[in-house]
Amino acid sequence: MKPYESKLYFCQMKTVISERYILHKDNILPLIANFDEKGETISEARNTIKTFELPNLKINVKAFRKPNFINKIVYNFFRKSKAQRSFEHADFLLKNGFKTPQPIAYMQEDSGLFFGKSYYVSEHLEYDLTYRDIIHDPTFPNWHEILKQFTHFTHKLHEKGIEFLDHSPGNTLILVKENNEYEFFLVDLNRMKFHEKMDDKTRIKNFSKLTSDKNMVAVMSGEYAKLTGKDYHKVFGEMWGNTTKFQQHFHQRRKWKKKLKFWK
Repeated sequence: MKPYESKLYFCQMKTVISERYILHKDNILPLIANFDEKGETISEARNTIKTFELPNLKINVKAFRKPNFINKIVYNFFRKSKAQRSFEHADFLLKNGFKTPQPIAYMQEDSGLFFGKSYYVSEHLEYDLTYRDIIHDPTFPNWHEILKQFTHFTHKLHEKGIEFLDHSPGNTLILVKENNEYEFFLVDLNRMKFHEKMDDKTRIKNFSKLTSDKNMVAVMSGEYAKLTGKDYHKVFGEMWGNTTKFQQHFHQRRKWKKKLKFWK
């Protein structure tokens, strides 16, 4: 995917658009300029995600919140923005046979000393469920088979040396195919590491954010043990240990955040 790149001082915005979508350039840029007033909001957690309808194309635009003072300098001079990393990681995944909504463009305020806001644009994907739907409903149809196929998908990522640091329940979209087949699409791509070869410890730890359900961890451990030729009890012990540590840290962090909000 060869990108079109231009420093357009349209709202002081650097714009990089995939060559495949260059004909949509004049439709996309005004959406960014009017992002706060236009579009349909689908998420407003840490960042804001909206959908927009273009001629023959529905897109998602993710607006990353403004970074803190230090990162305003870091992203301007030393590190790629979250939007740029999302765009480039999506391209990398697709080239290596993994699915993610098609990357269209990224934009970032690129003037002066301080970095401002940034945006990542991708095709909108109509999906059937997320990994989160399975863990919130223990009676979810065919959940055992979905977990097995998801484990195969994660193993393929690891074999390619891809460590998806935000491998968490909401970041895998799932399409249901025929004959109990499922397709997995990764989203929220800005945090990834790429290894020449992933070691076993890193591979197992990569499952730690997915679920606190011991039965689900057991299913993934069993399947991963088969795929890697490792002892099931060892894989399960490490995977469940990492999961427990993550859950403890997660709940401790939430506890401290509540205390800080109380004192404010």
